[in-house]
Amino acid sequence: MMLKKRWIIVSTILLCLVFFGSPYASETKIAGVTFPDSKVVAGKTLQLNGVAVRKAMKIIKVFVGGLYLENPTKDSDVAISSEQVKHLHLHYLTSKATAQKLSEGFIKAIEKANPPELVDNQRENIDRFASWLDTDMKPGSTAASTYIPGEGLTYWINGEKRGTIQDVEFIHMYYRYNLGEKANQALRKGYLGL
Repeated sequence: MMLKKRWIIVSTILLCLVFFGSPYASETKIAGVTFPDSKVVAGKTLQLNGVAVRKAMKIIKVFVGGLYLENPTKDSDVAISSEQVKHLHLHYLTSKATAQKLSEGFIKAIEKANPPELVDNQRENIDRFASWLDTDMKPGSTAASTYIPGEGLTYWINGEKRGTIQDVEFIHMYYRYNLGEKANQALRKGYLGL
């Protein structure tokens, strides 16, 4: 009789886990946004390398972001230049992130984070990427970029594909703008898990 009760309890728990998921599912929550600790992108299982909050004027939470890598690392140079699938997911928290601010802010930040000769050499790709930032974001809006070796860096806004850039020099500049020494330090440290 006791064995039968135990079997019923164990069976009930297993069924709950199958239908409702484990209460200990692996995820990270920041500023009310949940990031799974792994996700499959381009057939590869990526791990959450780190998360960060982007603030404006030190008080306005603009977005939270999560960086996913095939091979997690705290080394910015490895994260920037390694040939692995990389995915950066942003979840916006404010309506103050207008298209104009995003586009102008991107150009200013990528120029600051990279050597002038690279900026001059990649002006066309910088302007091309900036042109994709043409949407006023509001709370719940998302943006994502994925790098797939051999295919390039693809960008989406709210799940809509904006385009792909294949130039590896620009792609390194893009990750330097997110993770390099002259990147926004809160984002850099968060994405690298420092």
